[in-house]
Amino acid sequence: MTRIRLEYNGHVAYITLDHPPANTWTLASLQAFLRMMEELDSRPDVVALVIRGAGEKFFCAGADLNLFADGNVEQARDVADAFGRAFEALARFHGVTIAAINGYAMGGGLEVALACDIRIAEQQALLGLPEASVGLLPCAGGTQRLTELVGPGWAKRMILCGEKVSAALAYEIGLVEEVVKTGQAWEAAYQMAHLVERQSPSALRACKMLINQGRCGPRDAALPLERSLFLELFYDANQREGVAAFLEKRAPHWQYQKPDGATHE
Repeated sequence: MTRIRLEYNGHVAYITLDHPPANTWTLASLQAFLRMMEELDSRPDVVALVIRGAGEKFFCAGADLNLFADGNVEQARDVADAFGRAFEALARFHGVTIAAINGYAMGGGLEVALACDIRIAEQQALLGLPEASVGLLPCAGGTQRLTELVGPGWAKRMILCGEKVSAALAYEIGLVEEVVKTGQAWEAAYQMAHLVERQSPSALRACKMLINQGRCGPRDAALPLERSLFLELFYDANQREGVAAFLEKRAPHWQYQKPDGATHE
């Protein structure tokens, strides 16, 4: 049993990590997560994804360390590759991804949140990358994505010194975008995802591409692309619908491009 669930509500998808007691990753759950991301990427009608942990104490405590107990290098390679493929697929997803951190987010649990666009943490949550304390290192993007968010100083404190940070401190250093009361991360993520539903799916894709382009390359290269993608939107029906809806003071009726080229609202 993979202990991971994918559900849909309108144009929003929800992935729940449900592997008691700590929602740890296994090879099977990582492979299932990748399959879910591949399914989601084939569905342009899905514009937002919320990831949450089942239960009240853990978002995700990372990898099940039993995977590495016998020092088997081949198994470690399989797990590392599975982490990489799963979380890179999450980072590439065309929609807006939101981590609803409802408790401990450690190791691969924090790394899945780091691969999301937005992180919401409950006030009692604790976040960390403690891999070095057990002779390992963050291999699912942690060293790179954490450094990008919080800078090298705090990344070194959390990775090299093993410091765990509270939700309040995580907000202060830029690791999470919002802190909410205990039990409210799911509701906050739900509300945010439904704000995303109001945006043009075509514009969302273009904007996310541009933000990521600006992070990965020089700004001078991203600025011409920004203007180019702006003009490309004028070949899309959603541009005309969005402007018309605003001028007519009504809600827009977006079209979602299917892989076969057909559209539906």
